[in-house]
Amino acid sequence: MVAGLTHEGEGIVHEGKTAFIAAALPGERVRFRRTRRHRRHDEAELLEVLEASPERVAPRCQHFGVCGGCALQHLSPQAQLAAKDTELRTALTRLAQLTPRRWLDPLPGPAWGYRRRARLGAKFVRRKESVVVGFRERAAPYVAQLRSCEVLAPQAAALIAPLATLLTGLSIREQLPQIEVAVGENATALVLRVLAAPSADDEAQLAAFARERGVRLYLQPGGLDSVRELTAGSEPLHYRLPRFEIELQFEPTDFVQVNGAVNEALVQRAAELLEADSMARVLDLYCGLGNFSLPLARSAAQVTGVEGDRALIERARSNARRNGLSNAEFHVADLALEPDPALPWMQRDYTHVLLDPPRTGARSVLAAIARLAPGRLLYISCHPGSLARDLAALVHEHGFTLEAAGVVDMFPHTTHVESLALLSRARRGTGTRPA
Repeated sequence: MVAGLTHEGEGIVHEGKTAFIAAALPGERVRFRRTRRHRRHDEAELLEVLEASPERVAPRCQHFGVCGGCALQHLSPQAQLAAKDTELRTALTRLAQLTPRRWLDPLPGPAWGYRRRARLGAKFVRRKESVVVGFRERAAPYVAQLRSCEVLAPQAAALIAPLATLLTGLSIREQLPQIEVAVGENATALVLRVLAAPSADDEAQLAAFARERGVRLYLQPGGLDSVRELTAGSEPLHYRLPRFEIELQFEPTDFVQVNGAVNEALVQRAAELLEADSMARVLDLYCGLGNFSLPLARSAAQVTGVEGDRALIERARSNARRNGLSNAEFHVADLALEPDPALPWMQRDYTHVLLDPPRTGARSVLAAIARLAPGRLLYISCHPGSLARDLAALVHEHGFTLEAAGVVDMFPHTTHVESLALLSRARRGTGTRPA
């Protein structure tokens, strides 16, 4: 009997030595073959499902099982979200010894065609005499040869096969290892990582493809500062947050939340939980290009955003000007290090703090946040383990109370778990906690 799922979405069987079985689901009876042995567990191949889970569904994608872009298409979307909710609850109770005062309902979204950002691999395969384009394979270090993708935004998914044909015809077809995909509400962009300069004929073919397909093509010969549009002059990509009358511009290599519909719902939930009114002074750490800062500035007295990427800070400042927000300001700081108390933005009084750190978490800024003593703190996380670690420190060491927590369905069909947690703390000079 399959007892549960690993963090990678494999079924766990405890009969004899523990085995992790790809494509097996909790509650199923299966027949399997052990394929690789480790000290504490074995990897195994699913041979037959003897008794299927009621949550098992037919994968929608023809490449599922080979492509590593998805791990859970054989599990119903509702069950996927329930499993992620369980993973968050387990992380908080076991790792942090915490239970929130209330659990938030999972924040759902579209299960298909949701990815507006992706990094695809490209590889010229000599025996096929063609370039393959796709995500990495699940169990091998190769690029999966995709003809379509059910989770990419449709306008991007439709480009996969034509793009493979285009790249096969270029003189630098063996020097194109990666393609960044970025979909805005006004255009779709592709950034080609090029390890050799394209010939004049290559550039002509690329330009013709861009015109015919209605996409923007960029070349990246080096670092991010080397990215250039093949035909310059286009307006930046953008997406909107209509509830807040905000439009955010971004470049195709900028970080934006993968799932646009869920991001919009997440920003709204963040605003509701923080309750930042006209007296609020908000600090947004890891603010990016202003995804949370600018919507919060619609209701707060002042918002201060801090981010380590100088280009994103410039984008955030530009977005504030474009949206007519004079009460939002942005600063560059390396948040992998504990903030210097002498920094001007660290010497202010904040009523609210929002954190949206990378997978590694926000350990370096926790003590600084505790000294600032905000009344409300919202932590948005893409890794339950680092979230649990940081919440444990905030509550057990720094005196915060965990008010609420819940999962966000940012990445359907994958094992990534996005979540958020609301904390409160008595403000300096007061004797009560915020409601």
